[in-house]
Amino acid sequence: FRAMSTSDVPLTHGPDVLERDSNLQIVDPSASSWGDKGYYEVWLNGSNDWIYRHQRTAEERMAELAKREPGSDLERRALNQAAREILLLQSSDWAFIMDTGAVAPYAHKRFKDHTVRFTRLWEMLGSGGIDEGFLKDCEWKDSIFQEIDYRVFRP
Repeated sequence: FRAMSTSDVPLTHGPDVLERDSNLQIVDPSASSWGDKGYYEVWLNGSNDWIYRHQRTAEERMAELAKREPGSDLERRALNQAAREILLLQSSDWAFIMDTGAVAPYAHKRFKDHTVRFTRLWEMLGSGGIDEGFLKDCEWKDSIFQEIDYRVFRP
């Protein structure tokens, strides 16, 4: 992006292109994947299909949490940690590893750990009683995405 200031190529915005040129070709890409057999079987099969109901529940709960305005710094930290945990539990790596079988127990553990931590944070935020020791432990274990803002999950 920095180089664009000295480039002859203009930056544009998707809706602007649509307004300028109404004669664009419409395409409907076929579903495909780099995974085995060219579709999504690696990520959705009998070895890993059980994760998606838990993931969906967490996603619905995170959308509700994202509507909140924190009443304290502790609550803001818990909301941001919940956002970290859901991103980590959503990783497609877990389903992929479960399918390969080599280190499936590791993937099961990681998915369950993030799901349990997210659920506990959700419960604490719902009850208004945040266990700061638990929160600090989560922040230490899962310190990725330091600048995350839970509000990115607002519907």
